[in-house]
Amino acid sequence: MTTKSPILPERLRKVPKQFSWLDHRLVRDRHIEACSHPAAALYLFLVTVGDGMGLSYYGDESIMKRLSMDQSTLESARCNLIRIGLIAWKRPLYQVLSLDVHHPDVPRQATAQPLSLAEILKKVAGGAA
Repeated sequence: MTTKSPILPERLRKVPKQFSWLDHRLVRDRHIEACSHPAAALYLFLVTVGDGMGLSYYGDESIMKRLSMDQSTLESARCNLIRIGLIAWKRPLYQVLSLDVHHPDVPRQATAQPLSLAEILKKVAGGAA
């Protein structure tokens, strides 16, 4: 078994008091595979700005500016995240949802071995792994 050591031990990440990092189930349970690139960017943004309950009040103009999206792209990304059960939205409030409940639109496939990050990103980008 390979022992992992930090490359820059003085830069170890710490869980911030205001919230947590992305839930590893986003990848492990394959939620990320149902996200378009803009939807993944919006999800990352919402997780980052949300409070401890996953709530945020960022408006469309502010999100579009920060993520370099137009209105159509933002609406499509938001619909993608709602459809796959990662967020709820009722203007003006976003809620990042728990990953505890499986949503039927999220693909699940049995794999003999875990996928590498490179394989996952390749699949998300539309390539074969």
